[in-house]
Amino acid sequence: MFKNYLKIAWRSIKSEKLLTFIKVGGFAVGIAACLLIALFIKDELNYDRHYANSDRIYRVVLQAEIGGEMKKSTHFPLPMAQTIEADFPEIKKAGKIFGSALSSGGKRAFRSGAATQNIFEGGFLYGDQNIFEILEIPLLQGNATEALTGPGNIVISESKAAKYFPQGNVLGQTLILDDNASKPYTISGVMPDFPSNSHLDFDFLLPIDDTNLSWTSQNYFTYVLLDEKSNVEELENKMRAIIENYVIPAQIERGRDASFIEILKSIEYKLQPISDIHLKSDIEMADGLQHGDVRFVWLFAAIAGFILVLACINFINLSTAKSANRAKEVGLRKTVGAFKSNLVNQFLTEAVLFSIISFIVGVATAWLLLPIFNSIAEKTIAMPWASWWFIPVLLLSALIIGILAGLYPAFYLSAFRPINVLKGSLSRGGKSGKLRSGLVVFQFATSVILIIGTLIIYKQMDFILKKDLGYNKEQVVILEGANVLGNKSGNFKQQLLQLPQVRQVSTSDYLPVDGSKRNQTTFNLIGDGNENGGVLSQTWQIDYDYIKTLGIKIMQGRDFSRDFASDSVNSIIINQKMAFDLGLKNPIGKQIDNNRQQWTVIGVVEDFHFKSLKENISPVALRLGNDFGTIAVKIGAGNIKESLAEITTIWNSNVPNQSLSYGFLDQKFAQMHEDVQRMGKIFNSFALFAILVACLGLFALSAFMVEQRQKEISIRLVLGAPFQSIYSLLTLDFLKLVLVAIVIAIPIGWYMMQRWLEDFAYHINIGWEIFAIAGIVALAIAVSTISYQSVGAALIKPLKSLRTE
Repeated sequence: MFKNYLKIAWRSIKSEKLLTFIKVGGFAVGIAACLLIALFIKDELNYDRHYANSDRIYRVVLQAEIGGEMKKSTHFPLPMAQTIEADFPEIKKAGKIFGSALSSGGKRAFRSGAATQNIFEGGFLYGDQNIFEILEIPLLQGNATEALTGPGNIVISESKAAKYFPQGNVLGQTLILDDNASKPYTISGVMPDFPSNSHLDFDFLLPIDDTNLSWTSQNYFTYVLLDEKSNVEELENKMRAIIENYVIPAQIERGRDASFIEILKSIEYKLQPISDIHLKSDIEMADGLQHGDVRFVWLFAAIAGFILVLACINFINLSTAKSANRAKEVGLRKTVGAFKSNLVNQFLTEAVLFSIISFIVGVATAWLLLPIFNSIAEKTIAMPWASWWFIPVLLLSALIIGILAGLYPAFYLSAFRPINVLKGSLSRGGKSGKLRSGLVVFQFATSVILIIGTLIIYKQMDFILKKDLGYNKEQVVILEGANVLGNKSGNFKQQLLQLPQVRQVSTSDYLPVDGSKRNQTTFNLIGDGNENGGVLSQTWQIDYDYIKTLGIKIMQGRDFSRDFASDSVNSIIINQKMAFDLGLKNPIGKQIDNNRQQWTVIGVVEDFHFKSLKENISPVALRLGNDFGTIAVKIGAGNIKESLAEITTIWNSNVPNQSLSYGFLDQKFAQMHEDVQRMGKIFNSFALFAILVACLGLFALSAFMVEQRQKEISIRLVLGAPFQSIYSLLTLDFLKLVLVAIVIAIPIGWYMMQRWLEDFAYHINIGWEIFAIAGIVALAIAVSTISYQSVGAALIKPLKSLRTE
C-alpha cells in the first residue's frame, strides 16, 4: 500500500510542475534559512563550553551603586587573585590576566631574534601561571607548570610557531617586541590555537611583570576555578570580606573621605560563569571584549521559526487552493471503496515526500550559501556532516515538518463527499478561503515587521556613523608602533609637519576608539568636599597637540601650553561629564587628586564619545605624558594616497627595519559598532528569505485564483469589461489582505524595535515615515507578485477559454 502511495505522490508531483516548484522552492528556502540560523545559534551558545570544567570556571565581577546608578567592572587589583585563593577554600585556583591588554588590542612591532625586519602582530595577552590550569591550556611543546614563571618567557600559538619557525624547533627561540632588543623574550611553550568560539582571542601569552600590590589600582581580570562542592551564592556573600579587610583599609590609608568609604561598602562581588561571558555580559562592564547578544540569538531563532511557518503556510495554502483539481480523484476513490484513512495516508505521504525533497534542496542551498554567511557573520562555521546526529536530525525534521504541514490539507481533501464531487457541486477552492486569507495576512504581517526592523537598523547605523562625536574623526591617519622611533619621535613629528597636506600631529596611545589604551582611576575634589564621593574616570596621557589634532572643543579654561611649565607637572583637563559628577560649575583652578598626585584643573573640554554609542559618555581626565606608541596625523582634503606615500617615505627614513602600519580614525570608530552592523546584515538577509517565501506563496495563490476564475474572466471580457476592471478584480482582494497585514504589523514592529533601540544610550526616534516606507514596500512587492498573473489573465483570449470549458 505504501508503495502505491509513493507512486501516486510522485505522479502528482510530476503532473503539477509549477505547483511542485513553488512548494519545493518555498520549503527549501525556509529550510536553508533555518539551517543557517540553527548553525549560527549553536556556535553562539557553545562559546567557552569546550572546557572540561566549564561549569566550575567563573570570572569575578564587581558591582556597586554609585550616584544612583548600578556600575559594574571586571577590573581588579593585582593581589586580588592570590588573596581570594588563600582566603576562601571553595576557590581551588584563582588566576589573572591583564585586562588592559585585551581592551587596547593593538598591534605591536614584532620579530624573531634572527630577523632584522619588524612586522606587526596582535593578540598579546599577559597572564599568570594559574591561568594555564584554570583555562585548561595544554602545551604541545614545553612544560605548562613553569611556562610563565620566568619574566622573559613567552608562550605562542601553534599557528604562529608554524609561521615564524617552520623548521619546528621552537622552544628556546628568541622574540623581540617593540624593537627592544635589550629585553628579548624566550619561547617557553607552544599552545594549540584557541577555538574561535572563545571570549579570549590571543596568540601570545606573556607573564605579568607588574609588582604594584596596591589595592587601589585596578587593571586585571580575575578568573577562578571552584571546588566541585562550592555554593556560588554563599561564596559571593563571603567575598564581601575582601572589601572590609583589604580595599577599605587601603583607601583609608590613601586619605579617602567617609562618603567614598560608604560607596565602597555597597560593593558586591559576583561570579559570572565563563560560558555566560560572550552572550550575557552587561555593557556597563566595559571589559573591552567583543560580545554577542543573547537577545539577538533568540531573535534569530524566532525569525527561523517564522520562516519555517511561512513555508508551511505556503504548503497548506497551495494544497487547499488546488483542492478542486483533486476533488474528482477523491470522489472516484471513495466511490470504489477507499476509506478516509487511506486518503489521509496518501496526502500525508505526498506532504512528507515534498518535505524530503525540499530538505535535500534546502540543505544543499545552505551548504552553498555557508561561505557567504560566514563572511557576513564573521564566523568559521562548518556544515557538521561528520557529526553522528546531523543526518538523523535532518531526516526526523523532514518527517515531522512534512506531517505537520500536510495534516490539515490531508484531512481537508479527504473530507470531500463523493456525491457532491461527482455532481460538480463542489465549490472551486473549497471552503477554506477564510483560512487562506488569514494565512496570507500572517505571512505579510511577518514580512512587514521584518522590513520595519531592517529600516530601523539601517537608520540607527547611519545615525551612529554621522553623529557629532565631540571630535573630528575625518581625515585622521593613525600610525601604529611609533614607540620604535625612540628618541627620533620629536624629529619625526617635525618632519611630518613640513608636509603641505599635514595640518596637525599628535602622539598618544589614548584615542577615542576601541583598540587604544585605557586607564581608569578615581578622583576626589580637594577642599570644598564632594557629596557624591569619588568620581571614577578615565585618565589619558596626551601631548600638547592632541586636542587640536582631534578638533575637541575647549568649553572653559585653556589647552595645554608649553608657555606654562606647570602644565607638564600637575595640570589636568577634564570633560564636562567629570565636572558635573564632581559638582563643579566653575571648575577652573580647582584641585583634585587621584591618590597619587594632586592636580589643578586648567580646562574643560566638550563631552566626546570614546566608547560605543550604547554607552553614555563617562568622565575623562587628560594630562600630559610620554606614553606614545601611536601617532595621529590630521591631513587636509586632497590626494590621500599622495599624503600616505610621503608619510611612508619619512617613516622609512627613520625606521628602515619596520614597515609602516596605519589606519584611519573614522574606520576605527566604525569598527566599534561592527557587532551592530554584522547583526544588521544577518537580520536583513533572513528578512529577504522570509519575504521571498511569502512572495512565492502569493504568486502561487494568484496563479490558482486566475485558473479557477478563468471562465468568469472570459465572460466578463466578452461582455466588454476593460483591462483595468479585470486587473482590479484579481488584485484588490489580495491588496486588502496586505493592508490588513500592514495594520497588524506596525504596532508589533514598533514595539520590538523600540525595545532594541533602548540598548543604545544615543539612538534615533522612530518616525511615521519608517512605517510608511515599510507599507509601501510591502504593497509594491505584493502588486509586483500578483500583477504577472493578473495582467496575463486580463489579456487572455476569451473564445479559447470558453471553448475549453
